[in-house]
Amino acid sequence: MGRSSKDKRDIYYRLAKEEGWRARSAFKLLQLDEEFSLFKGVRRAVDLCAAPGSWSQVLSRKLRGKKEESEDVKIVAVDLQAMAPLPGVTQIQGDITKITTAQEIIRHFEGQPADLVVCDGAPDVTGLHDVDEYIQAQLLLAALNITTHVLKPGGTFVAKIFRGKDVTLLYSQLKVFFSGVTCAKPRSSRNSSIEAFVVCENYSPPEGYVPNMSNPLLDHCYDVDFNQLEGPNRIIVPFLACGDLSAFDSDRTYPLQLDPSKEYRYTPPTQPPIRPPYQQACHLRKNNLLAKEDSPSVPLDGAFSALHLSANQDCNTAGQPSREMADQEVTKC
Repeated sequence: MGRSSKDKRDIYYRLAKEEGWRARSAFKLLQLDEEFSLFKGVRRAVDLCAAPGSWSQVLSRKLRGKKEESEDVKIVAVDLQAMAPLPGVTQIQGDITKITTAQEIIRHFEGQPADLVVCDGAPDVTGLHDVDEYIQAQLLLAALNITTHVLKPGGTFVAKIFRGKDVTLLYSQLKVFFSGVTCAKPRSSRNSSIEAFVVCENYSPPEGYVPNMSNPLLDHCYDVDFNQLEGPNRIIVPFLACGDLSAFDSDRTYPLQLDPSKEYRYTPPTQPPIRPPYQQACHLRKNNLLAKEDSPSVPLDGAFSALHLSANQDCNTAGQPSREMADQEVTKC
């Protein structure tokens, strides 16, 4: 397929390149902001699992829009992987499950807590839905755990979630710390994907709660009948579809030339990945080094000759030396 094939299949991938975003996921945060006004009054923001940096880009452009306001805005991006620099964004290459990372974030904010924490992190999916949902739940709760260390009371937390059969347990954990929890599905998120985003507003931890990284919030031994609870014992989080109905459909294929007055031109990605895990494989393929040194392959004609000879020997052993019979055996094989 040509370079433009993905531009046809994914309109948001194409728009991200044309508008200078590092990934199509930037539109998800933009559409969430349209619905919830996430950036209103925000001066200190944290982007967890930030690489490749599209959500940090959105924070930088939205919060540092005016020069006179950009000096007061502080944005911290955290990820285990390296990320290309962004204007006005401080990067921490660290682990969100470590207390030292939370302390480093607060240090960059000069001792002040954050107004907004966002997390678009997701595991490398395996295709085993139960496993993927569980790992994503652990990642979300790790993000929530560090958020309790750095978010101010009344702040907002936004994170990706996989809507599975046990998602109500996650909702109940989030409702402990936030008075308002909404599950939102941006227009740019594919309908075929189980991903959604929890928008948690008004951070208000329980009285006497002390953030502690050593205490996991999700116990893998919880009751399997949790989802069968009814009434006030079951947390029902409202579901909201974000994005105007006139917006592009992420599951639809669009023509390359959207505007008749403008000719389509291919746009390369804004920022190529930095040291991706598949870098070595790309190098081997480019230099034709992927082929393994196996034993010399037998030509097809040689294989049939060997088969023909074997059939003759079998026939001779069985007392049938006729070559015609051997040919029939080869034909059957």
